[in-house]
Amino acid sequence: MRKKELKLVITFHTTADAMAMEKACREKDSPGRLIPVPRAISAGCGLAWCAPLEEREALQAVMKERGIGEEGLHECMV
Repeated sequence: MRKKELKLVITFHTTADAMAMEKACREKDSPGRLIPVPRAISAGCGLAWCAPLEEREALQAVMKERGIGEEGLHECMV
């Protein structure tokens, strides 16, 4: 079992936004992965992008550049 760490969890209104985020991050070689939304958070589509906390600004820049809207940015144990 993976050890839980404090991570940045970005939630989305739609699955399309979550998939666009995954594609954009893969193209830009940004760290992170799609995960099911943790139980502590409620979100629209059920998918979230999980990444190291220090990547917050870089990931926000990717979302702004690609027009990806987030539902929320959370810090939680994942």
